[in-house]
Amino acid sequence: MSSDPLVPIARTRVKLAVSGALTIGAVTAGLPAWTVAALALTSIAIPVAVVLAGGGRLLRELLLPVPGDDSGSGLAHTPEESERLVT
Repeated sequence: MSSDPLVPIARTRVKLAVSGALTIGAVTAGLPAWTVAALALTSIAIPVAVVLAGGGRLLRELLLPVPGDDSGSGLAHTPEESERLVT
């Protein structure tokens, strides 16, 4: 098993937050129970999929992000790229 996840954990964290927010919004808006259930099950399935893909370590990384860790966001530059950008 590779140490790097196939999908960056930061992206998965955003999807989990959006799914949770949609679930809360559906409950607040009074949407049908099947809609709320589908959104809630999706919110639960995301951490389950992370555990199955990477174990407890990856789940902790999903639920408890390290402050200042932007390496999974895709916005960080390698040292070589940083040198090229600074002119």
